[in-house]
Amino acid sequence: MNVLVIGGGNMGMTYAEAIAASNFLTDGRLMIFDKSEEKLAELRDKDLFDVHDQLATCLPKADVVLIAVKPVHAPSLMAEMKPMVSDGQLFVSIMAGVTIQTIKKGLNASKVVRAMPNLPALVGLGMTSYTASEQVSRLELAAIERLLDTTGRSMMLPSESKIDASTGISGSGPAYIFYFMQALMDAATKMGFVEADARLLVSQTFAGAVELFNSSALSPEDWMAKVASKGGTTRAALDSMDDNNVNALIQEAAYAAFRRAEELGKQTEGEEVSHA
Repeated sequence: MNVLVIGGGNMGMTYAEAIAASNFLTDGRLMIFDKSEEKLAELRDKDLFDVHDQLATCLPKADVVLIAVKPVHAPSLMAEMKPMVSDGQLFVSIMAGVTIQTIKKGLNASKVVRAMPNLPALVGLGMTSYTASEQVSRLELAAIERLLDTTGRSMMLPSESKIDASTGISGSGPAYIFYFMQALMDAATKMGFVEADARLLVSQTFAGAVELFNSSALSPEDWMAKVASKGGTTRAALDSMDDNNVNALIQEAAYAAFRRAEELGKQTEGEEVSHA
């Protein structure tokens, strides 16, 4: 299987390096395409990939093509790719908001997977949701799952609407965690901790809590009950959050991301990708 990554930005490079370091490719080297001279020089210095600056030298040879460019570049890129696309090629897109139908039409291709990774893919702990056009076979889906899992974990979803929903949870979710972390660090500095100590207090607390959560089948509510005793400090904090409807506000934030993902999908179908 010949694999081509189009785009050497952060996420494209993340997948390229993860695939190259895995046993996904049993023969040959991963191909990667970019137009930036600076990026091409960087890619060649790594000496991990077959680096290309022309689509004509790599796209026709690829069985699987991972498209990792900004949505704003989708129309022009697909117009350039379209004359070189052949039957049987499988396209995996991580372009936010660009629908399967838009890609099928733009490339005149039938086998398309739309995936939504998140930022922790950069450190091998990503969560990627994906769905596929009906022309993608079960065998091909199994291969795509292995490819996506090179950066963490993946989950196949039944429809693109669920991809939009997952955007509100896992796609945008790391930012919510960072928001909460920043708030706790701000509170710590107001309590007199220096920034380095505030960072350690918060980061280790999050890391430990996640490890506890993953260590058993207990729910977050179960773990909160273990920490919060009646009349204690933790209960005071949780009561304050309940009084201020923090739970409802977090849910509304996730739905805001979900609704925006739906809007972006409708825009790309109308070729208003520049707003993505």
